[in-house]
Amino acid sequence: MSLLHEKQIRVLKLFERLSVAASGEHIPADQIDPRLKTVGELPNSAFFSCFLPAHLEEAKKLIEIFYSAKDFDDFIHLAEQARTFVNSTLFAFAAEVAVLHRADARGIIVPPIQEIFADRFVPADTLIRAFSVATTKPAGDESDVIIDVQETGNILDPEYKLAYYREDIGVNAHHWHWHVVYPSVYDSKFFGKKKDRTGELFYYMHQQMCARYDCERLSNGLTRMVPFHNFEEPLEGYAAHLTHIASGRHYAPRPDGLAMTDLRLVDVQDMQRWTERILEAIHLGKVIDSEGNDIILDEETGADILGSLIESNLESKNRQFYGNLHNWGHVMMAYIHDPDGRFRETPGVMTDTATSLRDPIFYRFHRFIDNVFQEYKKTLPVYSKDNLTFSNIQITDCKVNAKISNVIHTFIREDELELTHCMNFGSPGSVKARYHHLDHESFSYIINANNNGAEEKKGTVRIFLAPKYDELGNIIPLDEQRRLYIEMDKFDTDLRPGKNIIVRSSTDSTVTISSTYTFKELLHGEDLEEDRTEFCSCGWPQHLLVPKGSSKGMVYDLFVMITDAEKDKVPASGKKLCNDALSYCGVMDEKYPDKRAMGYPFDRTITAQSHAEFLTPNMMVSNITVRFQD
Repeated sequence: MSLLHEKQIRVLKLFERLSVAASGEHIPADQIDPRLKTVGELPNSAFFSCFLPAHLEEAKKLIEIFYSAKDFDDFIHLAEQARTFVNSTLFAFAAEVAVLHRADARGIIVPPIQEIFADRFVPADTLIRAFSVATTKPAGDESDVIIDVQETGNILDPEYKLAYYREDIGVNAHHWHWHVVYPSVYDSKFFGKKKDRTGELFYYMHQQMCARYDCERLSNGLTRMVPFHNFEEPLEGYAAHLTHIASGRHYAPRPDGLAMTDLRLVDVQDMQRWTERILEAIHLGKVIDSEGNDIILDEETGADILGSLIESNLESKNRQFYGNLHNWGHVMMAYIHDPDGRFRETPGVMTDTATSLRDPIFYRFHRFIDNVFQEYKKTLPVYSKDNLTFSNIQITDCKVNAKISNVIHTFIREDELELTHCMNFGSPGSVKARYHHLDHESFSYIINANNNGAEEKKGTVRIFLAPKYDELGNIIPLDEQRRLYIEMDKFDTDLRPGKNIIVRSSTDSTVTISSTYTFKELLHGEDLEEDRTEFCSCGWPQHLLVPKGSSKGMVYDLFVMITDAEKDKVPASGKKLCNDALSYCGVMDEKYPDKRAMGYPFDRTITAQSHAEFLTPNMMVSNITVRFQD
């Protein structure tokens, strides 16, 4: 067994049946490492939240204790002790952040969050049925138990049509993972290195989620979402039917028609005031830092500064003045049914990064946050033709190669999730939940491009997809459509003088992760490499690359652009650790691998009235159809 595989197994043990660890394994208080005496305040029965300042404070302490461990053995020693008395979700969050950032943990992959905390991904009734079947098997029966996940809603709720997307296991795991890669408590002074463009990534990843959600809504014959925009408005209800094994309680449902009210630590008025201050900063073109200095929101760093301000991460220029709009918004919605805690109710799913995407309000709230960013984007000059063209480069044709040319088929696929690493079923064999998710056929892009110059050039190919028609069947105006464009891929290519044919497979997308490893595969040590980091597990699920489309076929605009890679490139120190999902996750310890604004060329106002007016020779739009086969 290699040293890396041995380390991998030791890390896996830390996460095995974590929800019940803190209640089952006791270490006498006098034997606990003194370095851990500052943690353990949050009880295991509490719902840990990446959005609550007090929870984040304890998580920050534990991350820094783990990171400061003398060597790998010392880290494991601290983690084995901490898991017996620290809140299990807080422990998982801190341990994942530490594994990701410790140099001696390079190549180790943490097990998928959906296997550690299956209770956040699989409804309670499915877990109870699985438990009941597994514990009543006849003696000696070692066969696997497979239980179908039941649907949690019905057609009385219009949002039910989108449950397949919001409750997708891969997309919720992605959101948890993104907040582990970019924890809001990451202290660049402590770690000795700054994460590049964190604030802008916070903006872009969530903007893309909103664009994607509207694509799904249009696919299902619904209107685009109405942004959350008024702190007094009554909100729609939601019930996740999820349990929280560590406390034996459930994620509270939100009854229809409740509005946000003051919490003990923050008022609705604070939220309004912070929003006004951020909008004022945008319109004045500058923020005031904690020393009272003006910091200009320029084209290059403005989105990054605002992202950190709104998320209120440790890079925020002035947390006191601009507050904590994003995080407290999540918390306020999670506790909307019991804001002052008088009934000691549990929070709703908006409290947890592994569950919040299930709730329709998540997307409306993030569209509101995105609207704040768009106010800033409106202050920037419109991209000029010079900014968009790539001299001598011309795209002459672009198509999607699939079973039928320019048609991508989507369908529902069946999958299984192992539950035994989350719960002890007391019986041999595997216990799995069988669920369904959207998927699509593999396809490739074929792009014909001419290089009319005399020398070879390096280009960056940028591919986006957006719905062509709105809910009423009208063509969506370009400046509205730009906010619905979802990034499909971005990669470098060599352009020789003359004609070039560029072929790119959908499975190579830099937005998605190519694979996730199960607990079982990691135990066997498959594909472990020193070069691979936990960072590589961050990214959009491959099966959700393409929106659902409709059964009669939904028309999308496929936008392809080739820009000058010499102007796009940023200095990199060495080889990339992984080429997965660069778009939303960046590259570990490196600059974000694209100099342009995230979402370019659709991140700014477009004054052109049509594609024809907007396009330059190095761009092309083709119509493609996405057809759902039930």
